Amino acid sequence: VQLQASGGGLVQAGGSLRLSCVLSGRTVNRSALGWFRQAPGKEREIVAAISQSGAPTYYADSVKGRFTISKDNAKNAVYLQMNSLKPEDTGLYYCAAKTGIGFVPAIQSTYEYWGTGTQVTVSS
Repeated sequence: VQLQASGGGLVQAGGSLRLSCVLSGRTVNRSALGWFRQAPGKEREIVAAISQSGAPTYYADSVKGRFTISKDNAKNAVYLQMNSLKPEDTGLYYCAAKTGIGFVPAIQSTYEYWGTGTQVTVSS
């Protein structure tokens, strides 16, 4: 199973970005998926996650109301729409996939597959 993330970039505060993550080797409709980020000098943290069926979804408190996670079964991809970006959103963003039953979105050890990161930089 491979995950390829893209869509990062440099954006001014208040702007928007849409991250994409394409899966190969497993279908998104059989996986729970999550987006995580790691800022310099900080631990990796959960940003958002979506269950195998598409509901429920989970958002970190810091991004609620600004970010939206979704998935497209036809394109076998998961997305993270990020609006009203803040400098503190800066970091390396990773997508991850979890197989099997259960949805504990913030527990990173439950995700078996991780993609390469895509850098998001928000300038003030």
